[in-house]
Amino acid sequence: MFFRELNNIQCKSYLIADLEAGEAAIIDPIDSNIDRYLSTLAYHNLTLKFVADTHTHADHRSACTAVRRLTGCDVMMHNLSPQPSVDGRFGDGDELTVGSIKIKVLHTPGHTPDSVSFYVNEDRVLTGDVILIQGTGRSDFAGGDASVQYDSIMNKIFTLPDDTLVFPGHDYRGNTQSTVGEEKATNPRISGKTREEYIEIMENLNLPLPERIQEVLQINQSEMDDDRIKFPLVAELNQVLQMDPELVKSRIEIVGNSTIILDVREEKEFNGDLGHIAGSRLIPMADIPSSLEMLEPIKEKEIILVCRSGVRSTTAAAILRGLGFSDVKNMKGGMLQWNKQGYSVE
Repeated sequence: MFFRELNNIQCKSYLIADLEAGEAAIIDPIDSNIDRYLSTLAYHNLTLKFVADTHTHADHRSACTAVRRLTGCDVMMHNLSPQPSVDGRFGDGDELTVGSIKIKVLHTPGHTPDSVSFYVNEDRVLTGDVILIQGTGRSDFAGGDASVQYDSIMNKIFTLPDDTLVFPGHDYRGNTQSTVGEEKATNPRISGKTREEYIEIMENLNLPLPERIQEVLQINQSEMDDDRIKFPLVAELNQVLQMDPELVKSRIEIVGNSTIILDVREEKEFNGDLGHIAGSRLIPMADIPSSLEMLEPIKEKEIILVCRSGVRSTTAAAILRGLGFSDVKNMKGGMLQWNKQGYSVE
């Protein structure tokens, strides 16, 4: 196996390659280093099979879609990833391959709901931001949960063999790798801590938000790059009322067409495997700026926003609230949760 960290900065991207098979994957590519990735692939005569993010990033733009455009590779993401342009999705326990190299997917939420770690070749794990070297990723973004993160680390990362190499998504101290055993024994955030103690630590970090977080999340969540609409602040996202699918279904049955179900996925998702709610209207999130005139007649009606996992639709709901739409809500968990409940779709 040929394995290399490509960025040489605090933000990490990893190349996994089978040189004999001429096949590679890149994990967590960033948009500022695309030329370096293409040069490395060309130098080693590698075909890029897929790119993937360990989670939805808030501090830098993902380069996955741009790299696919340039190489023809697949974009692979977790089932809960809000990114719309995905060629394949994976879940906990799934196995990806690069040549003869096996990559096991570990769902490790807590930093974000879609956080995963990649257990590569049974000797190393790419942990994204769920656990860092002598630290852990923050859990105060929308969808983050310190208790869930604690369980992910304890039940998924710390159950791997102690000599498993740990390669995180970031490092701010000049480290390049650690081991599961070292982190279990010495990581000051979590070593020897109970869940309650860990939650208290994480709730009192008081970290500043990353620069350009709204701009970065807008691209990474929705691929919407349109300055006609101001992307909501984190506080505005948190103000959106969340409705469980059960309540949405009940609401539709009671009031019928008086409630507008607005689906903000792409058309191929709307008509894809998850289907859509009967009577829902499709306006992809990227089309909202050009659809405001069409939406004006329903400005005073109850509007429930829907997407794949509830992330893009929360953003869309906050955007509409900011534009004066008076009664806007979001369906929590999106069509994934709607389907999980067994509700009918078209």
